[in-house]
Amino acid sequence: MIHRLLDDKRLGRAHSPADIQAFIQGVLDGSVTRAQAAAWLAFVCCRGMTRDETVALTQAMTDSGDKLVWDGLTGPFIDKHSTGGVGDKVSLILAPVWVVMGMKVPMISGRGLGLTGGTLDKLEAIEGYNTRLQPEALRRQLEDVGCFICGQTDRLAPADRVIYALRDETGTVPSVPLITASILSKKLAEGIERLVLDVKVGSGAFMKSEDDARALAESLAAVGRGAGLVVDVHLTDMSQPLGEAVGNALEVEESLRCLRGEGPADLHALVCQLSGEPDRADAILRSGAALPVFERMVAAQGGDLGVPLKGGGCQETVIRAEIAGELTRCDAEELGLAAFVLGAGRVKASDDVHFGVGLRVHKKRGAVVQVGEPLVTLVHDGDRGVEAARRHAQAAFTVRPG
Repeated sequence: MIHRLLDDKRLGRAHSPADIQAFIQGVLDGSVTRAQAAAWLAFVCCRGMTRDETVALTQAMTDSGDKLVWDGLTGPFIDKHSTGGVGDKVSLILAPVWVVMGMKVPMISGRGLGLTGGTLDKLEAIEGYNTRLQPEALRRQLEDVGCFICGQTDRLAPADRVIYALRDETGTVPSVPLITASILSKKLAEGIERLVLDVKVGSGAFMKSEDDARALAESLAAVGRGAGLVVDVHLTDMSQPLGEAVGNALEVEESLRCLRGEGPADLHALVCQLSGEPDRADAILRSGAALPVFERMVAAQGGDLGVPLKGGGCQETVIRAEIAGELTRCDAEELGLAAFVLGAGRVKASDDVHFGVGLRVHKKRGAVVQVGEPLVTLVHDGDRGVEAARRHAQAAFTVRPG
């Protein structure tokens, strides 16, 4: 079977749903070897997949494990997925906002890899926060609190874990059909009815060009709707960081400020946009009504906001403007690299992150700066990565003299 599938995909021929189901089953039971699976992934990257194939792959990966069922609970059940970016902490804020709006939010999130910060890494900067919950605990928390944010369990879309690890090892990550199936298989297993997709585009995003981002957005929307979800898609800018904080504990602190109605304007605005009811979300954030929901979620998952966040005791180095004028560039990729070399990110999934390090961005594109004004503050642990981070941070800013 696998040799025929490899030949078909090498030649650009489409698979049937039964072929794809058999391939996924073979990956899980070992009858398809890692080398064969890697070859198939490479052919998919080169030859692509039809929309019907992508739907079948998504469904097969969803069906490879258990699905969360919320019988007896009142919805609507909603989640949000971001393709990731520098300073993107929206999930921490949006989930409790949706709860105040009367929704249930079963949010399965991931860890960071490379420049993209992971929601679980941010939340684990909170002392005691548990990201590994069993289905019974998830149901209880969804009923009592209205939301949870946790990691993928062993039985949710297990095929995705195997295939994602292979994609990471073999350089076959940048494939729209494979990305689509990976994202949606986990979301469909959550038992949600509505999905909000935030597809980032720009230097700090996985998709650098608008054409690539739009292709992914269209694929996600079509396959998600084909699976019965109500899907809202947003293309949002990641040419500069979102908010002011980059780094795990720093982003938790900024999320708490936003939940008090004191967050940066761009972060506040994006949360409102993605909520689906911007005016209502704006009022909720300004009133602080979502903060108690976040606090209850953290407490339910074992976290303690009454003690300092992990990673304390860091030092700070300020990068200042060397010329006066208008800031025309605040590059997300360079600033993401600065945070990464300080220890905020990881190269491979097994690496640890430093919870306390990162950046505070003081000036964004369009700001007028004077000589000596702070542009960004590096938050670092001793000398680790400081000089490399300084170079990246200095390269991130362009000032037009004036």
